[in-house]
Amino acid sequence: MIQQILTHPGSAHKDEFLACCLLIAKHPVPIVRREPTADDLADPCTVVVDVGGEHDPARMNFDHHQFPADAPPICALSLVMMHLGIYEDARLFCDWLEPAEWFDTKGPVKTAEWLQVPREALSKLHSTIDVTVLRRFATSAKLEPGQVIWELMQMIGSDLMYYLNTMRERIQLLEKHLQFWTFEKAQQSFTAVFLPRIETGLEDLSGAISRHLRNIGRDKEVVAMIYPDRRGEGYGLSRHNDHPQLNFTRIAEHPEVHFAHPRGFVAKTSVTDPATLREFVLTCWT
Repeated sequence: MIQQILTHPGSAHKDEFLACCLLIAKHPVPIVRREPTADDLADPCTVVVDVGGEHDPARMNFDHHQFPADAPPICALSLVMMHLGIYEDARLFCDWLEPAEWFDTKGPVKTAEWLQVPREALSKLHSTIDVTVLRRFATSAKLEPGQVIWELMQMIGSDLMYYLNTMRERIQLLEKHLQFWTFEKAQQSFTAVFLPRIETGLEDLSGAISRHLRNIGRDKEVVAMIYPDRRGEGYGLSRHNDHPQLNFTRIAEHPEVHFAHPRGFVAKTSVTDPATLREFVLTCWT
């Protein structure tokens, strides 16, 4: 039985932080931040993450720093995901995972080169949320249930597990229920997708639409998405890939449209009739 999770002291990074999040979602035990002893590494009841120079899942040791410099970009998070049996799905469904692996194992310069973006772009995408959460994690010698950061970490791990454990089910439901609507206007044809309201027991099925379209090779074909509004009984309408020829402000004055963003990329309506929703999309094509 897992009794504690141990990771290194000092500065904290996303790989061991997220690895610990996933682990406490399954094993709600304290996290200790110190160097491991030989006894820690030998004890399968102590999970050792991102430190210790050993990758041995049988003894619950998950370090990557002993791998050669030219090894594939695999970090402690990758190793924990492999152990939990979610790594392949995470690579499929979490676009952020591979860049996180590169950043942790190759550094920001190589990661920027791999992404084909300027080095400065990585800093511009840095979030103050990351700074605060990682700083508070780094300054704690021990985190236990009931403490704010530990509870937040368990939420992060639980949400990520939920996302990965349900994504295949979401995609299967989309394969069954998602409708492709074809339009003709001004000698142009375009495609929108419509997701009818169905009872699934899953949160926000619409969040998987873009992933599903990429999986089936229709991502570039679709210009709009119509999906159940999470805040009401009606529907949301949005551009897919921010297509420039759709402007949802064109239906802003309709009595059953209660929100249209001034930039025209999204609208919300109480309308539930598919024929009227089709007319909305046609009206907004410019």
